[in-house]
Amino acid sequence: MRQNCLGAWQRTHLFCQVVLATSSDENHPPENIIDGKTETFWLSTGMFPQEFMIRFPDNMKVSLISMHSFNIKQLRIEKSTVEEADKFEVIAEKEFEHTESSLQTNDVSLDGSHATHLRFLILSGYDHFVSVHKIGIQA
Repeated sequence: MRQNCLGAWQRTHLFCQVVLATSSDENHPPENIIDGKTETFWLSTGMFPQEFMIRFPDNMKVSLISMHSFNIKQLRIEKSTVEEADKFEVIAEKEFEHTESSLQTNDVSLDGSHATHLRFLILSGYDHFVSVHKIGIQA
């Protein structure tokens, strides 16, 4: 399912899709990552690394990624600029602070990199399971 990835940041609609996720639960599918709601989420299995990939309809400039999650410890974000998404380049690595009972909210500033795909690799977590509630992308 294609969803608007930009949320309230822009008036124009940029539609994207989650094209890959390493785990899936019918009650918490990967598409929840881009539905714009923090109440819904994608839930991982109990092993690391976990990964999901978002595809844009065109090569676009990305300046900021906002992520709402729970129990993620280490995250790497990679980009691809080709349609086939077979070559990736690391654009950010971040360690998240542990939160006991609230969502982690993290912004990752980028240099205006262009991408057709973004791959999010969750390298470790504070527990066996992690969840991603919302991804926002500012172009």
